[in-house]
Amino acid sequence: MTSTPAPTVAALAAAHGSPEAYAYLDEDSKRNVRRAILKALAIPGWQVPFASREMPVARGWGSGGLQVTLSLVGPGDVVKVIDQGDDQSVNAVGMRTLISTSARCGATTSTTEATIIQSRHRIPELDLRHDQLLVLQVPHPEPLRRVVSGEVAALACHAQRDYTPAWLDLYDAHARFGGALTGADHPVLVDGSRLMSPSPIPRHDVLRLSRRPHPILLGAGRRARVTALPPYTSVQPLAFDDSSLEPERAGGPCERCGSTTSYRVPTEGAAATRVWCCSDVDACRSRLQAGGS
Repeated sequence: MTSTPAPTVAALAAAHGSPEAYAYLDEDSKRNVRRAILKALAIPGWQVPFASREMPVARGWGSGGLQVTLSLVGPGDVVKVIDQGDDQSVNAVGMRTLISTSARCGATTSTTEATIIQSRHRIPELDLRHDQLLVLQVPHPEPLRRVVSGEVAALACHAQRDYTPAWLDLYDAHARFGGALTGADHPVLVDGSRLMSPSPIPRHDVLRLSRRPHPILLGAGRRARVTALPPYTSVQPLAFDDSSLEPERAGGPCERCGSTTSYRVPTEGAAATRVWCCSDVDACRSRLQAGGS
């Protein structure tokens, strides 16, 4: 029995009638990113450097996540891009168009139909399957940036698994203000030993990171780092045993679907009144179709 060799980039480009590089990046760049991803999957939570390229988006607005997605996407994939839960923001629409056009792949706003989901500041509310991939955009991959003097000191802390500065910062917040001050991007412990930045996702999503059945890849373009969480990896927020991390509290149920368990944000309703709505538009729409929750 003979195996069919994988199509080359040139063959993919020719098949689609375009001489341009398939999925925007050249093959050497994509190969470099894929090698970094494999290393990151082998060492969950570890920041793996890669040769970050200039992208048609500003650094800090998703260039790292975009490079990860473009390095993995294929013609058979269906891509979904969300920005703080919304598929129709300028950032989300621009990236979705770039990915689907350059890779000649499908695009969707449905979480269940997507094979690759790239997200900024949110994890989809709907549970993902094991055959789906979640890519998170990360502006600052170093969780110790606020509490150590520089990158060399941070590397030493990671090498020794000595996260005393982070624990002291958390204790100071509890002693002075009664709890953690991190509204988003609260650091997490991977497999109980390695400190990682989960990207600026709300605490509601930080508490949902552990033991997901699908891989999670975190790309930081400006800092040229890739971090990964393989399926079913233990991820726990940095917290004391007697004071667990609490999710955000909304002022009321979702105005559209009535959910009281989703992550909700304040918006302006009728007559300039303040109402609460689900941040994840697709999950809200799914609950409406199912009769609410």
